[in-house]
Amino acid sequence: MPTLLELEAEAHDCVRCPLAETRTQVVFGVGNPNADLMFVGEAPGQQEDLKGEPFVGRAGKLLDQLVLEEMGITRDSFYIANTLMCRPPGNRDPRPEETESCRPWLEQKIEVIDPRVIITLGNFATKLLLDTTQGITKVRGQAYPYGKAMLVPTFHPSAALKGGGADVIAKMRADLVRAKRILAGTS
Repeated sequence: MPTLLELEAEAHDCVRCPLAETRTQVVFGVGNPNADLMFVGEAPGQQEDLKGEPFVGRAGKLLDQLVLEEMGITRDSFYIANTLMCRPPGNRDPRPEETESCRPWLEQKIEVIDPRVIITLGNFATKLLLDTTQGITKVRGQAYPYGKAMLVPTFHPSAALKGGGADVIAKMRADLVRAKRILAGTS
C-alpha cells in the first residue's frame, strides 16, 4: 500500500476526468495522516483551488470553530479531504462521472489513514460513501458502519452560511458530539 505522501504525489498528475483541464491545482487533503477522525466534503471551491487545501474559506472557518467547540480538537488532529480533488467550474455540483473518477483516490486515502470515524459533510460525500440516494436530511442523526470505521453524516458548513442558520448549526453540533462519543467509545 502506498503512503499518503506517495498517493498525493501521484494524484497531482491525475487526468482521470475533464476537471484536470480547468483546475489551478489538485486539492488532495490535509491533516494528521494517522488521524482517528476524517472529514470528507464535496469539492474544492475557488479559495481551495487557489491554495491547494480543502476548507480554507468561510465554510472551513465555521467547521474549524464547531469542531473546536464541540470536540475540543484542532485541524492538526484530524484529516480533511473532499470527494473531488479538482474544483468544478463556477463551483457547480460534481457530476456523477467526476465523482466516480475521483472515488478511487478517496477510497485509497481512507484506507491509508484508517480513521475510526468519518464525518461526511453534505449530500455528495454522504451519498457517495453510504452508497445511497437519500439526502443528508434523511440520513443524518445517526452513525453507520463503513468498513472498520463508523460514518457520521452531517450538513456541509456552507448550508449554515447559505441560510440554514442556527437550526443547521445546532444539528451539526449534535452530529459532532455523536462522533466525539464514538471516538471516546461511549456511544
